[in-house]
Amino acid sequence: MLQQTTVAAVKDYFRRFTERWPRVEDLAAAEDAEVMSAWAGLGYYARARNLLACARTVTRSHNGRFPETAEGLQALPGVGAYTSAAIAAIAFDEPAAVVDGNIERVTTRLCLIETPLPSARREIRLEVERMTLSRRPGDFAQAMMDLGATICTPRRPACVLCPLALACKARATGRQEEFPHKLAKKAKPFRRGAAFVARRRSDGAVWLRRRPNQGMLGGMAEPPTTGWSSRSDGQLGIEAAPFDADWSAAGTVQHGFTHFDLQLEVFRADIDYIDDDDGWWAPAESIDQEALPTLMRSVIAAAFPELSAIRGPRS
Repeated sequence: MLQQTTVAAVKDYFRRFTERWPRVEDLAAAEDAEVMSAWAGLGYYARARNLLACARTVTRSHNGRFPETAEGLQALPGVGAYTSAAIAAIAFDEPAAVVDGNIERVTTRLCLIETPLPSARREIRLEVERMTLSRRPGDFAQAMMDLGATICTPRRPACVLCPLALACKARATGRQEEFPHKLAKKAKPFRRGAAFVARRRSDGAVWLRRRPNQGMLGGMAEPPTTGWSSRSDGQLGIEAAPFDADWSAAGTVQHGFTHFDLQLEVFRADIDYIDDDDGWWAPAESIDQEALPTLMRSVIAAAFPELSAIRGPRS
């Protein structure tokens, strides 16, 4: 959950997850839709799919016990070099080189690494491997992370308080705020598409469908949208509607993904019946329990403002 997300955003989700699925075996037995619904609002939904796949792998292949080495951990779904090293060092006392964004910053300043990120990562890892001792590697990793988070900050680092100040090559040259060097970011692409929110006249239920497991927002629920992606626009206008209805425009919704920005035209309609086996009617009173990502919650709220209570992450 903490990959690419803050502690403040995660803590309530973590509490609810561990109360609902207290053991890895419990999570492994959960339905995919249940997990995606509980994750809705946290973003980066591939993490939820990987979390579930990881729980099932640990349960099925490791008798419910996590591997105790960085190599073994990295073989699990969704566990990369940083996460595997951090768990191995902190939980199992393996002298694994832990490198997150904070440690990258501390190391580039300490060692005066001029190579810009991301090209510098191999050089940074070699330096962290050199510094990591066999004794208390977990404490070392956490100390380095905390140093970067609280003292060796991106701007105006508190060098006067830093325990590594005398050894820091960047500080010695007065260039500490220059590091790490980074290549200039490319402008994010702008993509467009359309979304169609249908509400049943008899009871106010909203028509939803499941997005494909692979791709953006995989496995999550949505009102039907056109085939937008990070690489291409989707169809626009009422003519792109998935079924016949008295559609009317309801504005647009903007959303920023990591690699592109998206604008969806929103259309709404009240309807009696849909002849479609690929979706379901979500009751209005419980629609906030559906696995709707923040983008789709905003789309529904734009179409039917009286459902605006579903906008954004749930508390």
